[in-house]
Amino acid sequence: MEFISVFDIFKIGVGPSSSHTLGPWRAAENFINSCNISGIVLDGAKLSVSLYGSLSLTGKGHATDLAIILGLSGFDPEIVDTDSIPSIIESVKLLKSLKNENFSLSFDPDTDIRFENDFLPYHANGIIFTVESPGGKVYSETYFSVGGGFIIREGDSLKILANNRPHPFPIQNSVELLRYCKRHYKLISDIVLDNELVDRNIEQINSGLIRIWDVMLESMYKGCHTTGYLPGALRVKRRAADVTRTLLSDDEIQDKWKWMNHIRSSNSGFQEILKWVGSFAIAVNEVNASFGRVVTAPTNGSAGVIPAVLMYYLCFVDKEAGDSEIIRFLCTAGEIGCIFKKGSTISAAMGGCQAEIGVSSAMAAAGLTELMGGTPEQCTIAAEVAMEHHLGMTCDPIGGLVQIPCIERNSMGAIKAINAASIALDRKPEDIKVPLDNVIATMWETAKDMNRKYKETSEGGLATAVNIIDC
Repeated sequence: MEFISVFDIFKIGVGPSSSHTLGPWRAAENFINSCNISGIVLDGAKLSVSLYGSLSLTGKGHATDLAIILGLSGFDPEIVDTDSIPSIIESVKLLKSLKNENFSLSFDPDTDIRFENDFLPYHANGIIFTVESPGGKVYSETYFSVGGGFIIREGDSLKILANNRPHPFPIQNSVELLRYCKRHYKLISDIVLDNELVDRNIEQINSGLIRIWDVMLESMYKGCHTTGYLPGALRVKRRAADVTRTLLSDDEIQDKWKWMNHIRSSNSGFQEILKWVGSFAIAVNEVNASFGRVVTAPTNGSAGVIPAVLMYYLCFVDKEAGDSEIIRFLCTAGEIGCIFKKGSTISAAMGGCQAEIGVSSAMAAAGLTELMGGTPEQCTIAAEVAMEHHLGMTCDPIGGLVQIPCIERNSMGAIKAINAASIALDRKPEDIKVPLDNVIATMWETAKDMNRKYKETSEGGLATAVNIIDC
């Protein structure tokens, strides 16, 4: 696999799922753009969408159908007004058509989005878009949502999709990464920035990463100040705001930056810090579960781990830290995520929850270790420790919703990341028995051995042991 940018790992989008919401949304955008470019789609043609595999089995709970409507309608998940989403969906359903400046397509979401029983060969998340013209001519494209918001169109070469510009430090695994760090006396974040400078200038990199952090902070702030219940049949009660209220009585703070500084100024003990970290992570994923804006880290289902761990550092470890530390953390964490994607998977439909919470915990552990003065070797030790204790974790969401057990797992992943960093900072590289690349290979072997029903299908585990009606 070619170069993957930190901006590919951290994508701004809308919840509840990167593979089941953001990926299909982007695929729908791409398909409509292809229709516009091809010029073969005539006014009055009929559009249909078929979902396969995990997208079909849990698509309703993950709002895959709604994401496809939004993508086909030309809305960008980075900037769409999330409050307007219900009215956009309702309008398309009422009109039973999609209109743009080039054509009007007949499209009834209730009948033209089809949840198929089959799996397509390449990947568990398959989508086929088909347009039939009034004269009977058919134009079709097949896409796969491969995790973390990444999509592949059938027939496209991975080499074409990849960024093939030469980068100073091509990285396939952690051994190569550490070799560069040692040879050039650089931290992991330095190596990442040198690679990113091929495609962006330093101002664009810094502003882009701070924007990513701004969205992360906004999702924590919003989640910690929103009460009520999450959408869906489970009627899950939001918890982050209630816990936050017990920790910070002043709820008149209307600005996320002032809120963060208020937390920094508090004199929190161990139990309070533990509750804060859990609340940060849960808050993000309560926003994610309610079709809110979050950052894939590396997925939407695991979006709360990295913000929670970085917030932990900023509020309770180094209260003077600022943009420089945020950028270093995201660069280091992002590179670990890239290595996992190259050596294994970040798709729960391919690898279970170890591919989401496990990877995010490993990423966060590495980023925290660098900020706490750890060497590059200790950063990879932290990532290995975090993943080692997520191996085999299944993805079995109740009702196909990214709520139970997904939201709490973000809290657990964040705590494991902090603990993994602490363990790594006390270790010497020569004493390590399991290198990071070995645990990545083990994770992939575990993913291949895992029964398909435990890979985001809601056909096993908690999804079948707990009935929605009992909740």
